[in-house]
Amino acid sequence: MSDTEAKKSAGKTYEERVQAVNCISQPLANKKSTKKIHKLVKKASGVKHIRRGVKEVIKGIRKGEKGLAILAGDIYPLDVISHIPILLEEKDIPYLFVPSKQDLGAAASTKRPTSVVLVKEPNKDFDGQELYDTLAKEARLYDPTGVAR
Repeated sequence: MSDTEAKKSAGKTYEERVQAVNCISQPLANKKSTKKIHKLVKKASGVKHIRRGVKEVIKGIRKGEKGLAILAGDIYPLDVISHIPILLEEKDIPYLFVPSKQDLGAAASTKRPTSVVLVKEPNKDFDGQELYDTLAKEARLYDPTGVAR
């Protein structure tokens, strides 16, 4: 990411970022939840409780890892991440979308934009446990089929 791209994305509001999300970005986290998500990802990244990027997240899911998946809503082409929500639903892993891959990458302690992050189920001594539980509960409320379970 060049300096000009960083400056452009840094000045955008939540509402401006939401304008750029793709059509499959459901459930999209609201402004307050997005801040909580970035805080959780930052904490998880600090204690290595995280998987970043499509390849690594898919590998973790296939190995049976559980947690909370966070996907960026501004990914184009869609084919890059379109298969992930289906895989997450099959494995019963809650997920949420955030508007910006730049912000998700920054929260995950990497200089590159990140399309998907898996915050692994925390152990007892993780200090973001309450945040994780709140967001996982919010993600589980979303019913992609439109039929309540």
